[in-house]
Amino acid sequence: MIDIIIRKETSDDSEAIKELNNQAFCQKQEGELIENLRKKSEFVTELSLVAIHENRIIGHILYFPITIKTEKKVHSTLSLAPMAVMPDYQKKGVGGALIKAGLEKAKELGFISVVVLGHPEYYPRFGFRKASKWKIKEPFGVPDEVMMAIELQEGSLDCGGGMIDFPKEYYAAM
Repeated sequence: MIDIIIRKETSDDSEAIKELNNQAFCQKQEGELIENLRKKSEFVTELSLVAIHENRIIGHILYFPITIKTEKKVHSTLSLAPMAVMPDYQKKGVGGALIKAGLEKAKELGFISVVVLGHPEYYPRFGFRKASKWKIKEPFGVPDEVMMAIELQEGSLDCGGGMIDFPKEYYAAM
């Protein structure tokens, strides 16, 4: 693990975050997704974190409020997406530190669960499990093992399942 400082993003970080995401994903959609989500009233600045190494942003993670809808209820949750680390700093613990810091901050702010569409060999080490365990579905038609969730409050996902309702901005990024 390299020495990093994790803090919430500031308005001065916007361009560096966009460039970081463009480099990490080799495409511009992730950077545009973040810019578009920032414009929404649901955006929580404290849940957009950057990792700094030697005065340079080398990592970013965003947790964004979304919902899980059933026929009768709507349950609030967070989406962990996107998360990016500069290619030269990947596999050095930066992403893990961002995930842990973000989960801590989300819990501190009163959020009770998080969903993520991601690598099934990576996210379980942080406590994520298949979302289908709680009968939670996603609208993208991805393999079951890549849609995962974590309870920040025990029993918070025992809502009887439902469909994750992502904002339209996520669809535009795919």
